[in-house]
Amino acid sequence: MSLDLAHLYSGKVRDLYEVDDEHLLMVASDRLSAFDVVMNEPIPNKGRVLTALTYYWTHQFEVDVPSALVSCDPEVIEGFAPGFREETPLHGRAMLVRRAEMLPLECIVRARLAGQAFDEYVETGTVHHMPAPAGLRLTDAFPEPIFTPSTKATSGHDLNIDLVAASEIIGAERLAQAQALCLDLFARAAVKFDEVGLVLADTKFELGFVDGQLVVCDEVITPDSSRIWPADQVRSGETPPAFDKQPFRDWLTAQRWNRIPPPPRVPYSIIAETSSRYVAAYERVSGKSLDDWYGRE
Repeated sequence: MSLDLAHLYSGKVRDLYEVDDEHLLMVASDRLSAFDVVMNEPIPNKGRVLTALTYYWTHQFEVDVPSALVSCDPEVIEGFAPGFREETPLHGRAMLVRRAEMLPLECIVRARLAGQAFDEYVETGTVHHMPAPAGLRLTDAFPEPIFTPSTKATSGHDLNIDLVAASEIIGAERLAQAQALCLDLFARAAVKFDEVGLVLADTKFELGFVDGQLVVCDEVITPDSSRIWPADQVRSGETPPAFDKQPFRDWLTAQRWNRIPPPPRVPYSIIAETSSRYVAAYERVSGKSLDDWYGRE
């Protein structure tokens, strides 16, 4: 990137740049990570999908839930970062956001038993070390969505924790705020998913404080941060098809890879299928074509 912005951070998927004292530029790449390892091959349109869906959900919630997002419009970003309109590879993948004091927790809401929660449940009968109903099978619904936090690891893996441990990290008052906000957003999103024949099994929210107010940050209900299933293909005890990266994880697992870099080479067919799923997730949820989002080549 030729913009004169200080590079602050590169994550598995996102890059963060300093705009000024109050704003940052967050860029979603086409990188794909699985099992905490970044693949060598990018997934076309992935960054645009993550950004477009975040914009969509942010504006669905914006009436009463504030967000750190300022704009994804290249012309608006240009006003803060001169020259941005010339950076066409970044268009549609960049978000101008306000700086926030981030909560040091991953705020996960789960409506269905899957992923790490399923693995723990099978072993101990708990979810994030908290009691769970007996007799559940893979993909079964909890009586109601549950808030299941995890730590934010600066290195290695995040750790699933219970509400008591989360309270010790951020305090009881902030935890109650975060829990109430995330459960409310999940419930609203689940209604939309149901309308389009999808199941939002779980999702991860990032929260922070801007001017003392709790706001939604980073990505919001994307295929990277969520499990999204076609409602008519969910069967108790079976792994459903998905509009997220779980099918890619399943393909990786079948390669008998030891989950240590370097990752295996990803064939074009898997790249194309993964890209198609991401695009389908955006278009089905939003009712819009990705071709109409910024950055179309």
